[in-house]
Amino acid sequence: MLRIGSMNMLLHGVENPDVRYRDSLAQDHADEVEKYTLITANSPFAGSLDYENCAKDLLQVVKTKKTELLFLALYLRLLKPGGRAAVIVPDGVLFGSSNAHKTLRRILVEEQKLDAVISLPGGVFKPYAGVSTAILLFTKTNSGGTDYVWFYDVEADGWSLDDKLTPLLPEEKLGPVPKAALTADDRAKNNLPDILARWTQRDRAERQNPRTAQSFCVPRADLAAQGYDLSLNRYKEVVHAEVAHRPPGEILARLADLEKEIVHGMSELETMLAKPAIAK
Repeated sequence: MLRIGSMNMLLHGVENPDVRYRDSLAQDHADEVEKYTLITANSPFAGSLDYENCAKDLLQVVKTKKTELLFLALYLRLLKPGGRAAVIVPDGVLFGSSNAHKTLRRILVEEQKLDAVISLPGGVFKPYAGVSTAILLFTKTNSGGTDYVWFYDVEADGWSLDDKLTPLLPEEKLGPVPKAALTADDRAKNNLPDILARWTQRDRAERQNPRTAQSFCVPRADLAAQGYDLSLNRYKEVVHAEVAHRPPGEILARLADLEKEIVHGMSELETMLAKPAIAK
């Protein structure tokens, strides 16, 4: 696995990759505490460990057996103050009701600086996993700093959300920085360039977006009031199209007319059935 991982990084332009064989959640991290300035990760989901198999320094951050929460605790341990992280988590991390879930979300909002929650579409990792996920972007400060959290609802990433992973656009229009310009229809199929563009405006124009928009900001006080729930749907407002209904009197009159037509039709049918059959 180490060789495969090293080769994969080389193919993606990372020269001299430092890939180590270790159990990140079971072994102590004293030699790597506050060592890194940037962490990007897509950790394993839905795992569970016994407490005796968990690194003690991680349990000091949050006492839990769930691997998705332990990995978040690990990133907080490894980052230097001022270090940043962009990590993929299952949606359950955003709204889980256990004490561990709530504690970790409170730490991100109140003790660190939670920058953004990017909600990904359900099939983005198919055929390998169908679980709904999100990207958490945060900065380690150890002194808070969260004023607003930027939310973005990704609807498409340029690929079909099924097991076939079919590209929805030509190759030159895929990815976060496409080689060709995108039309409005193209942007609806590939939101990634729009995410980058709006990310740079999260402290300016994005603050003015209504919560009906694809992206918007939520103040820290609102997050705290909701128990630090970080699911986008908790804050997104849905505008329902107004439907014009006919007045009740008009509907009742129409029902009466239909009833008369039915009675008349039944009467004609009874008359037809009452006539004697003509022998041939």
